[in-house]
Amino acid sequence: MDYREMYEKILDEHRQVYEKTDQAGLRDFIEEVKKHDRIFLIGVGREGMATRAFAMRLMHMGKEIHWIWDDTTPAIGEGDMLIATLGDGRIGHINYVCERAKEAGAMIYVVTGSPSGDTAKNLADKVFFVPAAVYRGTDEVVPSFQPMGNLFEQCLFILFDMIVMMIVDETEGLSFEKMAKRHRNVE
Repeated sequence: MDYREMYEKILDEHRQVYEKTDQAGLRDFIEEVKKHDRIFLIGVGREGMATRAFAMRLMHMGKEIHWIWDDTTPAIGEGDMLIATLGDGRIGHINYVCERAKEAGAMIYVVTGSPSGDTAKNLADKVFFVPAAVYRGTDEVVPSFQPMGNLFEQCLFILFDMIVMMIVDETEGLSFEKMAKRHRNVE
């Protein structure tokens, strides 16, 4: 497969995922993010990188953001939101974190390509299903010729960027210019 064939195939996979993404589920996720001022996030590997990028943009929007496992992460509790991304829905230590956060009274939102996974089924208050092929996934999703969870990870990054753009567009007094003023200035 040459370069052109490859990117056209990847773009087609992306298009299918975005078209199959449930708009009501997307809207619910956006509304929950808008409602919560204090948000904790966790994810691992490449999907964790997409989630960290999302955390950064939420901070730029002015929300109090904490990444689980950072040494400066405070206690989670009532009124807080935990966003856990786990492609296949069954990552042991993320499940553990969700259990502790739920015990503390936080709202658990799982973002996954496998809503049949244990964490999504047993611990999540809500699930945002991204219908893209994930590593070791078992749910019906857009299949991919790419290795492991590439499609889910790529779509997650772009979906999170679109979600930020939609929230900015819908929030009075929030703009990309105001977000830029919160960007780290000690580089």
